[in-house]
Amino acid sequence: MKIHPTAIIDPKAELHESVEVGPFCVIDKDVKIGEGTVLDSNIRIYSGTYIGKFNKIYSGVALGGIPQDLSFKPETKTYLEIGDHNTIRENCVFHRGTKEGEATKIGNNNFLMGNIHVAHDVIIGDDNIIVQSSMLAGHVVVGNKVFISGLVGVHQFARVGDYSMIAGLAKVVKDVPPYSTVDGNPASVIGLNSVGLKRAGLSSDVRNAIKKTYKIIYHSGFNTKQALTELKKDSNPIPEVQYIIDFFESGKRGITDHRAVGGGSSEE
Repeated sequence: MKIHPTAIIDPKAELHESVEVGPFCVIDKDVKIGEGTVLDSNIRIYSGTYIGKFNKIYSGVALGGIPQDLSFKPETKTYLEIGDHNTIRENCVFHRGTKEGEATKIGNNNFLMGNIHVAHDVIIGDDNIIVQSSMLAGHVVVGNKVFISGLVGVHQFARVGDYSMIAGLAKVVKDVPPYSTVDGNPASVIGLNSVGLKRAGLSSDVRNAIKKTYKIIYHSGFNTKQALTELKKDSNPIPEVQYIIDFFESGKRGITDHRAVGGGSSEE
């Protein structure tokens, strides 16, 4: 292993032989770090943090610290689990879970820019980009292929659906529907994440089906329950439409409302 002489590593930490640890890193016991992961400098990794393969973690990051939850008891055994091929930039702070045996979880291939806060019990999927200084409160769930712009705040227990985009400075207090773009304070749906869907390779037929689905939900005059009933008349929807239906039906905080931009219709 390439371990800088100023690094402090507990003998009970488990590091793959290929792990690199830079200057002034501190790693507690009950930490596991997988093959090919590189730690830059001045990184603090607390007990109960498990990191997968080929991650790149930059200076000033703190991983797996005690949750900022006044009811949390420090002796509670909880975890932070990070997958493979993630980039975690400078000064990010990720906390572990709050319930015995449970974890804050980050998936694979995520690009997490500087100063991001991931609070206790958050779940982040795969292939997401989260931009500088955004904050995810406790129990937030982020899907896959999501783009969260800078200085965004997401309320505790909110969900962010797959392929969605949150604009900069947005205040997210309800669930963000999949494939949508939201903006504002509080955030509202302003249209589809059309650029993201094209870049992800979704066909025009799939994009049109998603657009039609949201027209029924937001532009038909139905309330949400009525719109979902209308959508479920199709006994064999494509997976993307079924995911939208399931997302709306499983929400607990409510779904972000739609608003038109500049007084007109925003369907794209």
